[in-house]
Amino acid sequence: MLKVLDNPLYYLDNFHRVLEWIGERYSDLLTDEEAAFIARFPLLPQASRSLFVRMVMRKGCLFRASKLVYTEVGDTHAAALPLLALGWIDNDPLLDLEQLFELLQKPEIVAIFRLSPHEKGARKAEQLEALRSRFPGQLRFSAWYGHAGEHLYHIVSKPLCDRLRLIFFGNSSQDWSEFVLSDLGVYKYEKVEFSPCSRGFRKRRDIDDYLALQRCRERFLDNAAPADVLRELAGSAPDNDWLASRREKLLFQIAQHLEKCQDWDAAFDAYAGCGYPGARVRAIRVLEKSGRDALAFEWLERAWQAPEGEAERQHLLRIAPRLRRKLGHARLAAAPAAAVARLDLSLPPPEAPCHVEGVVRDHLARADAPVYYVENALINSLFGLLCWNAVFKAIPGAFFHPFHRGPADLHSADFQRRRAADFAACLDELDSGQYRRTIFANYAGKCGVQSPFVSWELLDEALLALALDCIPAAHLRKWFERMLLDIKANRSGFPDLIQFWPAERRYRMIEVKGPGDRLQDSQKRWLDYCARHDMPVSVCYLQWHGAGA
Repeated sequence: MLKVLDNPLYYLDNFHRVLEWIGERYSDLLTDEEAAFIARFPLLPQASRSLFVRMVMRKGCLFRASKLVYTEVGDTHAAALPLLALGWIDNDPLLDLEQLFELLQKPEIVAIFRLSPHEKGARKAEQLEALRSRFPGQLRFSAWYGHAGEHLYHIVSKPLCDRLRLIFFGNSSQDWSEFVLSDLGVYKYEKVEFSPCSRGFRKRRDIDDYLALQRCRERFLDNAAPADVLRELAGSAPDNDWLASRREKLLFQIAQHLEKCQDWDAAFDAYAGCGYPGARVRAIRVLEKSGRDALAFEWLERAWQAPEGEAERQHLLRIAPRLRRKLGHARLAAAPAAAVARLDLSLPPPEAPCHVEGVVRDHLARADAPVYYVENALINSLFGLLCWNAVFKAIPGAFFHPFHRGPADLHSADFQRRRAADFAACLDELDSGQYRRTIFANYAGKCGVQSPFVSWELLDEALLALALDCIPAAHLRKWFERMLLDIKANRSGFPDLIQFWPAERRYRMIEVKGPGDRLQDSQKRWLDYCARHDMPVSVCYLQWHGAGA
């Protein structure tokens, strides 16, 4: 159970920290309105500041005074007066019927609109629909509910505060709860030194571009016409690398939607203009689906000259024979796949629903050869512990606030290149034998600290010791080298299970496939890689004995 924070004004102190941080690091990017807010806020009475931040940190923009009762605020109306004078909040705002319904309880709705006995028993949504045609416009809260005897406040400056939150975090997904969870010890973050140039946004246009992309994304998720969203996206061309990546990802998602709707021409145009990984191969597939095989083959030939990575190469190998056959081209000899050991099991069906990985784990485990369900977690964790200092190196653009779970450029194409010497030094420890000490030291010293690689809930000293005793350093190096080629693509696809033979200091990894299950592409790539480098890996195909008989 979470302990109660000792400081009742913890949320206000945290808000001040954000304003001070932004004022120190981003003053040249702020609008006059944002700069004025940061300057004026500390001058307000404490009760007013507390009330304002309480509203900022709550969901929505409309608050009944009866729901804003806080000991440290005291008289809510008195605390609101300075905020009203500044125009940061509004008293008695205009509301439509739907907004009113969100604020009222059913008994209040019944009393205000004098609903009939039959209408009283209806659900709120049904009551709203029944009243819409009679009350189509907007009225002030006092006009809707004059005898309520309380104030309704609208926080006008909520969008401004959302922009400040965006400037601080560099994204819209993190919110004010990060401070609370950190103060409570729920989350621990690596302490990184911030240089003056470590900022998420370099210029004001970056902020405006982020907000524009966010609006486009929200419109797309709200089912706006894809063509309208694409037109708006066409006018956005961020010159910030990570913002440009966000734009390409959204464009790819819209193209996927168009493909699903079988709008082939629009889907192809969207994919063709998109630089997101996988867009080119999807463009080829759309051409193929729409019967434009000759053009699809032209695109495939160009892609084959310079595949963007292993994933695209794998897709091209799958598409090429089909297109060559359709167009009457000669069949090319397929490169032989690396041999991967196969394990077939036929077991009695379980009495209750279960995960097949757990069934195979329990079946194969022996006292002298334990089996663990680790999937992607173990190898990623060993990498994260060995390369901790490289991952959390304070370089410009990687960290710009105290609540990073990992570097902001983790999935950038130049992530490894910008830290090449540091990663090389980490991997060299695998040759010298120093890696064991480094991994154990970081396991002890960083325990629980947020990391994009380390799964603290999986690791314990016994598993860590087994892994380091039984997995050769040369195999760790091979895994880590491939991960660094493409962090985003190669962090997943590892086999489900690992079995250790401590007495023999050896191991094997096992991918489990239940009845009807097939290998995913990322799994095939890892299995092929392991087999080609003589790493012990196998695929277990499980069938239920007597199933369907």
